[in-house]
Amino acid sequence: EAKIRWLHDHLTRWVEDAPVEVGDTVIQGATRLAQDAAGLMSAVQELFRRDRVFDFMVPKVVDGLDLSHGTVLYMEDVSVSFDGFQAINNLNFYVNAGELRCLIGPNGAGKTTMMDIITGKTRPDTGTCWFGARMNLLQMSEPEIAQVGIGRKFQKPTVFEDHTVYTNLELSMKADKAVWPTLLAGLSGEQSDHIDEVLYTIGLTEQRSQRAGLLSHGQKQWLEIGMLLIQEPRLLLVDEPVAGMTAQEAERTAELLTSLAGKHSVVVVEHDMEFVRSIARKVTVLHEGTVLAEGDMETVQNN
Repeated sequence: EAKIRWLHDHLTRWVEDAPVEVGDTVIQGATRLAQDAAGLMSAVQELFRRDRVFDFMVPKVVDGLDLSHGTVLYMEDVSVSFDGFQAINNLNFYVNAGELRCLIGPNGAGKTTMMDIITGKTRPDTGTCWFGARMNLLQMSEPEIAQVGIGRKFQKPTVFEDHTVYTNLELSMKADKAVWPTLLAGLSGEQSDHIDEVLYTIGLTEQRSQRAGLLSHGQKQWLEIGMLLIQEPRLLLVDEPVAGMTAQEAERTAELLTSLAGKHSVVVVEHDMEFVRSIARKVTVLHEGTVLAEGDMETVQNN
């Protein structure tokens, strides 16, 4: 807009000695051309947003998960209280398939309780919670919810520090964890390739043989994200991923999370507004257990 105004002002001075009809025609034509160019630039920038997810990237049905309506998570009229304290109050929250959503709000807003409900740790007093169009999460246990494709990463990284990065990922793979299958288990070529793929995604290929306890804080966070990815979840719940990170680690984490959108749906809880601004296409503000505002970052900031 500033450039358009600059062009308009300069053209006005340039044609001030020309006949009125000629001057007006030149100014109007040049202004329309500048506006069209600005509109094209805006469209190109929108096309190449790093959080942009195209519809063709999102499969309709995966392993029994019905995404035919384009929504991976439905929470409707959900309420829960603890000893009289209303932690969640008539909450309605939806996440689209392949979406990267940021969830913000003050301490005590209900963000952690909401994730507890999604993962089966807390049962609401009222309301419904569905994974896709067919899976009722309120009728499933925590292990069952994890098995159908919902992964959660807590704020503090929890990795096996005495094992290598590679072994951490191997131990996290979907498999029969009974005693004998575990003792007799061996990696197939496909499983090895999958671990290599995840190592590349999280940027720890060079640290594959390093003990996890020797990693930096940021690297431990990436490893834990990898331990979720190795299970091929459809929905990832990530709690304050950049807390305690350096600026460089935070930037790498932003790239990692945005790269996951499309193949996965990602909900990020974060207090760092600069980080949220760098990754978020849509932001949900939670306050006193309900949605206070929702939209792009600019809309939320101006609310």
